[in-house]
Amino acid sequence: MSTGALSSEADSLKARLKQTWMAGDYDRFSRYLEGGAREFYERLAVPPGSRLLDVGCGSGQLVLMAAKDGLDVTGVDIASNLIERARARAQAEGLRVRFEEADAEALPFEDASFDAVVSLIAAMFAPRPDFVAKELLRVCTPGGTIAMANWTPQGFVGQMFKAVSKFIAPSGMPAPVLWGDEATVRERFGQGLAELHLTKRHYLFSYPFPPSEVVEFFRLYYGPTNRAFASLDGGGREQLRQELETLWSAHNRAGLGCTMVLAEYLEVIGVRA
Repeated sequence: MSTGALSSEADSLKARLKQTWMAGDYDRFSRYLEGGAREFYERLAVPPGSRLLDVGCGSGQLVLMAAKDGLDVTGVDIASNLIERARARAQAEGLRVRFEEADAEALPFEDASFDAVVSLIAAMFAPRPDFVAKELLRVCTPGGTIAMANWTPQGFVGQMFKAVSKFIAPSGMPAPVLWGDEATVRERFGQGLAELHLTKRHYLFSYPFPPSEVVEFFRLYYGPTNRAFASLDGGGREQLRQELETLWSAHNRAGLGCTMVLAEYLEVIGVRA
């Protein structure tokens, strides 16, 4: 395949990806995930005054935490509506944060612009992971921190993606959950990191409503699930709903009327060479 054809295919994938993440209401969806975001952010222990870039910042949950801690913060995301929402949240709280609509595969910053480059369940979804790894390395200062949290193939969200993918055609990009595979992460960053620490952790999904309503919540507000349901006919939607309800129910650790599921992710913390 020619370089032009490959580029055109990548552009098409990115256009679909942007539509996916602009669907639903990720800001509302993410409010239930702030506890896990804070745990991830606090383990990084980035010193005040550091320049931090959040790649795939969504509606701003992690960057707002960092800004309150006195960091010099920039957030980027492919979804323009999420950037607008993040900017509004920062303004409402009187926080100074720079936001830009940008692509994780082509970050609009000079080399070595940031002391910490982080991505919480975000850059893993870009279609060309090798480009992502190069960009994260490029914009980070030598000795700086590169940190990611990525769903694992075998964890709960990996299983959920597998269930959804049975109903919709593959996107043509490498499986995002490969970013949750230790050997793959080591290969992608290669010699760019002087140190690399990989730890499997659990993100808590906790909802004050039962699994059936969690599935509906994901259908309404989580872009990938929203688009999956929208692509199906009535029978397909009902079958997907049943499979997801079964999955959530099987992993639910809460009592009647509530849902609590632990979702495994790979925490990636590296030191830029």
